[in-house]
Amino acid sequence: KLGVFAFLGRAFWPLLILLPGILLQLACFSRNLSSYWLIPAGTLTVYGILFFLCNTWGWGLMEVLWPLLISGIALGLYEYYSLASVRVDQRIGLASLLLGALSIVLLLFTILGSAFLYMVAIVLIAAAIWLFLGQNKSGRMRK
Repeated sequence: KLGVFAFLGRAFWPLLILLPGILLQLACFSRNLSSYWLIPAGTLTVYGILFFLCNTWGWGLMEVLWPLLISGIALGLYEYYSLASVRVDQRIGLASLLLGALSIVLLLFTILGSAFLYMVAIVLIAAAIWLFLGQNKSGRMRK
């Protein structure tokens, strides 16, 4: 009647996602489960941490932190690729790195907004100037 269980449910529901992820990882590391289970384990762990942060400090954080949802999948794939006991296809490692890079780029876009685009433009202009000044009259690069 005091609302204790309702408060605990509202405050700690992300643990229902985080704890299975951690338990799956522990079971895979102790060789009780196949290494395939590392994919959902990593994903659930990242999602549980993200939801716990948003539940604690407000769901407005999700406007900025949504790219971490992609990084959860990337972490799960990377754990499977790097820690699997069987030989794993190289494309899984490449996919995990690409998803992780995409997550970081999108996170930079959301944090910095349009300032990130200006920084990229300045870097590209500087690279073009460097390439242009590095050529002599005949069009060949200087040594």
